[in-house]
Amino acid sequence: MLEVKIEKKVGSFHLRVDIQTKEGITGILGPSGCGKSMTLRCIAGIETPDTGRIVLDGVTLFDSEKKINLPPQKRRVGYLFQNYALFPNMNVEKNILCGLHHLKDKAEKQKRLLEVAELLQLQGLEKQKVNQLSGGQQQRVALARILVNQPKLLLLDEPFSALDAHLSSKLQIEVKALLREYARPVLMVTHNRNEGYHMCEQMALMGEGKILTHKGTKEVFASPETITGALITGCKNIAAAKKCSDYEVEVPEWGIRLETKEAVREDLQAIGIRAHYFGPKVKSNRYSVQQTGMMEEPFEWIIQFKYVDQNPQSKDLWWRIPKDRFPGEMPEELGISPVNVLCLYSEAEK
Repeated sequence: MLEVKIEKKVGSFHLRVDIQTKEGITGILGPSGCGKSMTLRCIAGIETPDTGRIVLDGVTLFDSEKKINLPPQKRRVGYLFQNYALFPNMNVEKNILCGLHHLKDKAEKQKRLLEVAELLQLQGLEKQKVNQLSGGQQQRVALARILVNQPKLLLLDEPFSALDAHLSSKLQIEVKALLREYARPVLMVTHNRNEGYHMCEQMALMGEGKILTHKGTKEVFASPETITGALITGCKNIAAAKKCSDYEVEVPEWGIRLETKEAVREDLQAIGIRAHYFGPKVKSNRYSVQQTGMMEEPFEWIIQFKYVDQNPQSKDLWWRIPKDRFPGEMPEELGISPVNVLCLYSEAEK
């Protein structure tokens, strides 16, 4: 189990992280510059927090009060950098064995090399130089160099960002299966919500140096809780709202009221509706609409619209619909199920 509660200031930026993770893949999802990679560097010992504690499986890696700050090589933490940090002129075998420079037993080194080569399907590539390998093969070599050292925690920093979309999707499936066998905590940072959704059982949303929410990945996307969280998870339709009753909100900008599935708290700030959730046959929260634009994607249409009583100066709403389900012309009315109305609250409460 990993427990992190730290703070660090760098200029005007203030990192405040409070998170606990167990076995499995936990994602930290957030925009560039929000503190994701700095969090990993603090856990690995590359950066030193100003205050707080980091504990891994009961072993204190860092404690500002007790003056504990283990060096990176003693933390049993594996860190996969964005660029993999391989030695291009070395072959695969030598790159992997760099992770075991401290181990003197040659037989044990060879045993571990064979194990990770088989696990990561690198057999037959041991004598090739890494600059002759594909991007996916290089990533597997970088993982092998980490896993050969048998770390208790694995940190992945944007592990698929250097790959094209097709290879990234393929490797996400492979790496997720591999990490199931690893059976230790994995902390992965990403700015790609689809990547995080595919890979992670647990998800922490991060904005401006702090964790906004942390729970099951599907639960995070179903209820991101804050405006920043809704934006990070890809919600396209967000507007200020106020509570009318326990299960109803008013959205002045759109000129409508919406029934909600969840009870509305007093500190409601806004509501969000994901673009896929509108429906011409949905009977709840049904209002007249007017099409304002249309964009074509390979497999979907993005229909831009406004409600009939919507403020004309406000932004268009987005409705995404698969091409084979589009009725051919804009419906006169669209509905939204109460369960798909996201209530968004103040970040200060989280």
